[in-house]
Amino acid sequence: MNIFVARLNFKTRREDLEAAFAKFGQVTSAKIVKDRDTGRSKGFGFVEMSSDEEANRAIAALNETELDGRTIVVKPANPKAPGEGGATQS
Repeated sequence: MNIFVARLNFKTRREDLEAAFAKFGQVTSAKIVKDRDTGRSKGFGFVEMSSDEEANRAIAALNETELDGRTIVVKPANPKAPGEGGATQS
């Protein structure tokens, strides 16, 4: 399951995001979306977990909690529409 994470601290690293979710199961990928011109975080990212059960547990436990001094929003990611490009930066 792919999980959308918003309101990230601009200093949060991919490794920090992965570690927060790894407490609930196997993380297959973690990405923080960055501005392509500046390389600065856009304040949101995506985490993919191998099992829906683990992902749902992580969403329930982490939504509206603090990570790196910011209260984050955690919810299932919306699937991309066919043919839609997407931010896949890490």
